[in-house]
Amino acid sequence: MMGNSERAGRLSEAASDLVVRIRRCDFRRAWGERLTAGAVRTPLDAPGGDRWLLSWVLVGAIVGASLFLVCGYHAGFLRLNALAAEVPGWIWPYLTVLGDERVAFALTLFFSLRYPRLFWTLILAAVIAIAMGRGLKLLFDAARPPAVLAADLFNLIGPSHQRASFPSGHSLTAAVFLGVLIHQARWVGWRALLTLLAVLVGLSRVAVGVHWPVDVAAGLTIGALAAWIGGRLAARWPGPATHVGVHMGFVLLASLMALGLIFDDGGYSEAASALRLLGLAAIGSAIGHYVLPPLKAARLGG
Repeated sequence: MMGNSERAGRLSEAASDLVVRIRRCDFRRAWGERLTAGAVRTPLDAPGGDRWLLSWVLVGAIVGASLFLVCGYHAGFLRLNALAAEVPGWIWPYLTVLGDERVAFALTLFFSLRYPRLFWTLILAAVIAIAMGRGLKLLFDAARPPAVLAADLFNLIGPSHQRASFPSGHSLTAAVFLGVLIHQARWVGWRALLTLLAVLVGLSRVAVGVHWPVDVAAGLTIGALAAWIGGRLAARWPGPATHVGVHMGFVLLASLMALGLIFDDGGYSEAASALRLLGLAAIGSAIGHYVLPPLKAARLGG
């Protein structure tokens, strides 16, 4: 049997070998080469993507404005919330967490190195969406359903948020993330499926009882607009997509977001296991794409 001293010696030797390989490895060069190769995979413009997103913005604006002008700010909430209560309750938390900003950032780690232009487009769109969404929330500070309605009048799932209702941040996040994917998608069927998913995420905010339908329509509209603007900006300013420092800074941010999913379920305990699994998978993907290949290359080269 191996003694403790021998085992410790082997562990020390393995650790020393790892340190040597890390020192030998030129991570920056390896990342730069893969970013340059990945940029070729993503075209700057996708036929039909702009038109689809602008149509989404137009329809969303019409729906939101019609609800507000004809029926008022609270229009349709009780009916939609009651209809959603007929669906198995576990579905809505899983849909609603797809609008969590941390989920969106974590998902980017699965393709950020392979498709850096797509990643850069998402970053630009996210910055625009955050500025618009947070600005409107501060400007209006509208009361949410739990702050207006008696608890026995509607179905509430998860935390009982009170303020900053307009626009729906989860709807906005889903529209930004899925909207950028729509902008790059080639097949109309994928665009339709991604649009449907964004709408379902928006409806989930009514189903869990924390947003009015007008909030959702506004969030989906603003998110799609931010995705369109992000796509146009990325096409005209593609350089940072392959800049190692810029790219890795946002990868680090996305990794921290993914790490947060492991420890915080955002108040939706039903989806906690799925969020932890996603966080671990995203971090594992980042390690697998950014750390292991350069180390392997350094080992082979040594």
